[in-house]
Amino acid sequence: MKNNVNFFNKLGSGLKEFVRKLLVSLKKKPDIIPLALLLISFLLYSLNLTHVSNTTATIQKNGMGIEEFATMLFSILSMVCLLNAFPKRQKPNLPMIIIFLALDAVIITCNLLYCSNITQALETLTSIKESQRIEYETTRNIVIAHSVLMFITGIATVLEPVLAKLIKKIDTSVELEETHVGNIELADEE
Repeated sequence: MKNNVNFFNKLGSGLKEFVRKLLVSLKKKPDIIPLALLLISFLLYSLNLTHVSNTTATIQKNGMGIEEFATMLFSILSMVCLLNAFPKRQKPNLPMIIIFLALDAVIITCNLLYCSNITQALETLTSIKESQRIEYETTRNIVIAHSVLMFITGIATVLEPVLAKLIKKIDTSVELEETHVGNIELADEE
């Protein structure tokens, strides 16, 4: 029983130290937050691209292929822009931030148009199999989630200076235990 308590104490202190180190690294480089959000949204979309492609191939509405292609292309380009927007030990690169936000707006617009095409197809197609309906709804949910994450990424990019100030206010200092050392006698060397 005592070993279990020690294990959980070590686990809790290890987790606490991990969070502290994470906060210290965020203090040094707070622009990691929008970049991490962008990476998560990119992975969400690209790993589910099969659903999106299958939906595009079966519905075949005008512009669906272009919307899918533009979303993927601009997602990659927005990652490049965001990587160049915050250079090390320099002021943020404002033109790159503006280009990123424009690409973000285009991605969200393409996703909304794509979702409207799926919704129209679900409403107008009468002879649709249940498996196709589930596929379309899954794709629509993926595209909506991607849009929401891209919107949050845009907001986090704009609010990066505010986030940096808030993170710097967090205390990440380490409390050291006091140790009492008795009298130490030093022998004179002869």
